[in-house]
Amino acid sequence: MTIMNDKTREFVAMHRDEDVRELALKAKRVEGLDLPLALDQIAGWQIASKKLPQWASCEGIIYPPHISMEQCSSQFTAQYKSEIAQTLLAPATTVRVRVSDSAESVMQTTKSAFQLSDSPESDTQEVKMGAWMTDSPESDTLVAKRAMVDLTGGFGVDFSYLARGFSQATYVERQRHLCDLAEHNMAALGLDQARIVCGDGVEYLRQMGPVDFIYLDPARRDEHGSRTYAIEDCTPNVLELRDLLLAKSQYTLVKLSPMLDWRKAVADFDGTVREVHIVATGNECKELLLVLGQQVHEEPSAPRVFCVNDNQRIDYDSAAYTQGLRIGGKPLPEAKNYLYEPNASIMKAGCFDLVEERFGVTQVGPSSHLFVSATPVADFPGRGFAIESIGGMNKKDIKRLLNGTKQANIAVRNFPLTAPQLRKKLKLADGGPVYLFGTTMQGCDHVLLRTSKI
Repeated sequence: MTIMNDKTREFVAMHRDEDVRELALKAKRVEGLDLPLALDQIAGWQIASKKLPQWASCEGIIYPPHISMEQCSSQFTAQYKSEIAQTLLAPATTVRVRVSDSAESVMQTTKSAFQLSDSPESDTQEVKMGAWMTDSPESDTLVAKRAMVDLTGGFGVDFSYLARGFSQATYVERQRHLCDLAEHNMAALGLDQARIVCGDGVEYLRQMGPVDFIYLDPARRDEHGSRTYAIEDCTPNVLELRDLLLAKSQYTLVKLSPMLDWRKAVADFDGTVREVHIVATGNECKELLLVLGQQVHEEPSAPRVFCVNDNQRIDYDSAAYTQGLRIGGKPLPEAKNYLYEPNASIMKAGCFDLVEERFGVTQVGPSSHLFVSATPVADFPGRGFAIESIGGMNKKDIKRLLNGTKQANIAVRNFPLTAPQLRKKLKLADGGPVYLFGTTMQGCDHVLLRTSKI
């Protein structure tokens, strides 16, 4: 792996807040300066400062080319995966390891706990083992007697957060340059429990011993570079590996495209999905995560679904809310004072009857996915608005609703016009404090709701 020399490192430190494109044009070619590498590091750090602030604050991280930084997990989604793993494995036993312990004694302690062999890998795979150390140099740390494997290592963001909860964490990746990058960056992050294996993840899975936790993020591009979504079209095909994964781990976490229908994905895994996590941030659905595990009962049970959008989180038993819509719907309240729009994870889950029941709101229409209430609702998983007036699409109602308004934020749900078409029809500029919603109410009436954000 190319490590930055002092001249390149100084250039990066001096210019990392500047525009990369301008730097590429105006930077002087200085002897010893690796300008392409420097520009990659500046661009990578700028993305990481927003997407991975903990990585950005760590000196010594080497960033990959721009495309890898755009595609890697964010700190929020990576930390959330780590939360899933730690929650699933919470009852595990722990051993106390002191920072003053030598690397050898820590290694022996860990090997005894796991009964590990010195070299479980085949001759075709290269393994680099770090000493088992604590995360904090100042204090004693409890190190769980647990092992995990990431079979699709990539840039290593997800691995770096998952690994923190395990005393043995193995990263597997076919591409040598990514392995070199991971080896360097995990050391820079202080994750000395990380083991880097350069080899094929599926082959490693077949020959490895059982572990507590496996993570996979199958590549969602085919051999021509085109994007794929179906589980069976991704590499590796996790459906084909299902039984092997169940045999080799207590739990397996699979990251899938947020474009997939989670109900079909659960059905495809035929009763082995324990949990479904729909993860959004900034009200944009980012990931669909499935937790696979052995069946506890003879009859397969429906998975628990977790809907996450930043700090808005709800979970429910999917068996109790199979339809997502209450057939017929409950009648609208006489006083429609507040409007609520679910966040992206709720929309993806489709658990609208659950939202009605849990938050005491009513769907405005069977396919509109907007809710109204007579009184304000605390902690609604989405956005809330105060309704100022409701009207139809006739000229008289539109005039009354707009009341001289020249600009508004416009959204539509289950409405015959798109938002741009409605904006053009109403001759409104974008922005301002007014929020207009076009939707279809119970009874199939197309209406406009003038609201202000709570």
